[in-house]
Amino acid sequence: MGSAMPWDDRIGRRLKLRDLHILRVAARLGSLGKAANDLAISQPAVSKAIRDLERLLGARLLERGPTGVEPTIYGEALLNRSVAVFDELKQSVSDIDSLGDPTTGEVRIACPLAVASTLIPPALESFVEKYPRAVVHFDEVTAASIIRNFQELRERRYDLILERRSPAMGDRSMDDDIDTEFLFNDSLVIVAGPTSQWARRHRKIDLAELLNEPWIMQGPHTWNYRSLAEVCHSRKLPMPKASVVTLSISVITHFLANGPFITSMPRSVAYYKSLKVLPVDLPPHPWPINVARLKNRTLRPVVERFIDHLRDFSKPLREARPARK
Repeated sequence: MGSAMPWDDRIGRRLKLRDLHILRVAARLGSLGKAANDLAISQPAVSKAIRDLERLLGARLLERGPTGVEPTIYGEALLNRSVAVFDELKQSVSDIDSLGDPTTGEVRIACPLAVASTLIPPALESFVEKYPRAVVHFDEVTAASIIRNFQELRERRYDLILERRSPAMGDRSMDDDIDTEFLFNDSLVIVAGPTSQWARRHRKIDLAELLNEPWIMQGPHTWNYRSLAEVCHSRKLPMPKASVVTLSISVITHFLANGPFITSMPRSVAYYKSLKVLPVDLPPHPWPINVARLKNRTLRPVVERFIDHLRDFSKPLREARPARK
């Protein structure tokens, strides 16, 4: 590459967002011809825009080959930074649209199944009732790695991600660009259906009394199962024998509502599903629920309102105290 060029004199006055957009499309599609079709312009126009960028920056941005094009290391560097540029421009246009009414606009969020089945449904329901002109795009993410590395946040696909953290997921101190805000600590509780004889018990129940009851449980790889297994191991008790094993919260709640079944689950599920928590003493085993977002990304007003809504909505669980021993 050539020597660094002053921004105001050489780049600030000559760099065209249109050319940068053309480069992004060509790199994404891997073809100048496909980029021309996608942008409804001629292929020579695509080639000229990219040549102008390369001449301006003094570096080759795309490698041309018989199978198409791909970014060079210089092209990757420019494209990675351009994600933030176009995102901020999109956000600014959205902000202008919402200045007259900050309760309008779009919110894009994602979370894993464990949160999607607890906090999300009632939180979304109350938010859209309060802000009917807002639009919430919600994705349930099943791959743990997607949550751990937050690539979708960095690519601006989502405004925020809700996550459960556990010590096994490791430290995130190296993610300097990610801000995580604590919402509340979830905890393990034992739950029975309304037709169960145990639902009418008000005095303390020892876990050993429940082991021979019919149980419905999640699989051994889940936090619910592992936490209960730790409790049983510490007390030298066998694990309850489950009649049904499933990840589905809807199936679990169906069995609880229509039979004498017992299960272990996060307190948040029992709270938002209005299920009967049995007075069983369990050792503290907190599981933090956090909101993750990019630190230096300017959020739309409606997204800020959604985060405020999550804080208020989760306040009862944040202030809950574990049962005394």
